[in-house]
Amino acid sequence: MIVVVIIGLLASMSMAQFGKIRVRSQDAAVLHNARTLASAAAQYYLSTGATTVAYEHLVGSTNYVKRLEVVASETYPATFASDTAITITGIGGARTITYAP
Repeated sequence: MIVVVIIGLLASMSMAQFGKIRVRSQDAAVLHNARTLASAAAQYYLSTGATTVAYEHLVGSTNYVKRLEVVASETYPATFASDTAITITGIGGARTITYAP
């Protein structure tokens, strides 16, 4: 009986740690996506001279970013400007990350 209680306690502690690790990995993946989009916006600026670009012109099979993986139901901005902060909202339903290139 004591063994079952100990196993239950260890399992509950590991589940809390797993949640924290999952949040950190989601945030890291979203930050990577933001860096990728900022780099693509800079490349678009160098190619066209336009400082603002729509998401659809950056992401697509024939565009600068071939595929962007949504990892935590996050929402990316509709437009991007060269050398401007990118704010991603709705990460995991609650968190927001801002990436400043």
